[in-house]
Amino acid sequence: MEPSKHHNNTKNANCFLPLILLSTFLLILSLLASSTSSSQRRHHRVQVPPEKPHFVESKLRVSPTSTSAVPRIAYLISGSAGDGESLKRTLKALYHPWNHYAVHLDLEASARERLELANFVTNEPLFVKFGNVRTVVKANLVTYRGPTMVANTLHAAAVLLNQARDWDWFINLSASDYPLVTQDDLLHTLSSIPRHLNFIEHTSDIGWKEYHRAKPVILDPGLYSLQKSDVFWASEKRNVPTAYKLFTGSAWMMLSRPFTEYCIWGWDNLPRIVLMYYANFLSSPEGYFHTVICNAEEFRNTTVNHDLHFISWDNPPKQHPHFLTDNDYQRMVDSNAPFARKFGRNEPVLDKIDKELLGRNADGYVPGKWFTQTNSSTIDQYSGIVNITELRPGSGAERLGRLISGLLSAENFQANQCS
Repeated sequence: MEPSKHHNNTKNANCFLPLILLSTFLLILSLLASSTSSSQRRHHRVQVPPEKPHFVESKLRVSPTSTSAVPRIAYLISGSAGDGESLKRTLKALYHPWNHYAVHLDLEASARERLELANFVTNEPLFVKFGNVRTVVKANLVTYRGPTMVANTLHAAAVLLNQARDWDWFINLSASDYPLVTQDDLLHTLSSIPRHLNFIEHTSDIGWKEYHRAKPVILDPGLYSLQKSDVFWASEKRNVPTAYKLFTGSAWMMLSRPFTEYCIWGWDNLPRIVLMYYANFLSSPEGYFHTVICNAEEFRNTTVNHDLHFISWDNPPKQHPHFLTDNDYQRMVDSNAPFARKFGRNEPVLDKIDKELLGRNADGYVPGKWFTQTNSSTIDQYSGIVNITELRPGSGAERLGRLISGLLSAENFQANQCS
């Protein structure tokens, strides 16, 4: 029996041996195929570009400052009803083909006045030649007591970021502002300072404003209405924020392009959080940008505590600027500031500034190295303008240079940053 059993086992083994070998072969072939496929997939993944980010913040980057030897300024000049002619005059006094400009008449101005400004920008030969003046077509209602001025400033800054390239600083002005130096003076002086600096007057000592502005809650109808009216007051008070520190200062400033982009994009959420708070804050323009910059780690050490303006305030409490007249002329000059406010419409001292500080004739442009014919009105007379980055600084550059040097070299310069 045993030999027969052994014979049967051998016979069975011989029958299954080909099946075992075939299975082994197929298994090895399968493993090789799997390995090859895996290798191909790995190789394929190397060549496929990375998946696009799902969040817009991951694609945002602060634009580098320009590499041009001469910096470029982006201006916002804004006004209200009846300011059309003053705005045009201020624009001409500030104009330089190297800069960019956005002009805005708010919704209190009539449709006719806004249309006249738009036509002026569209048809002025010099603006047509260089294409650097833009009208904010979708006008905002600006009440000044609420957050609408901040909203308008952010709107204009966004327009300039979107439509104008390679500028270094953003300056907000009104139709009642006027320059005390030429643009050649200003650009020459700014050429020698770091372009990440922000000129913004600020302090953390908000004093009486804590009770009268920070704690009350207001609602500005200008955010949704087409007619100006005073703000509404809520009966309840609110606590001062603890997540960030409040700062206050001047509503007029010169902001660097990186910080302007930060306020528009808000990639770490601070500008959005602060904006929501200041949406219910009285006189938001005197606190929003100051609070953002002084609570943002990457920008808080870039501030220069000055608004580059000469302003004659009431005293106390320094809330309403006096209208400047010829009696203030020498103090304006001695301040070394590049801008002054507030001027009445057709104020005679503006003619004196044109003649003695700017070299501008009536209804003309301020001459510089780029252009010497101040009263030209046809495009042919602008055809010789070629190298617009050549500058001819004058006495205004000397005055402004003293101001800037004093601000940056002061022993307490660092101490005045966000203090």
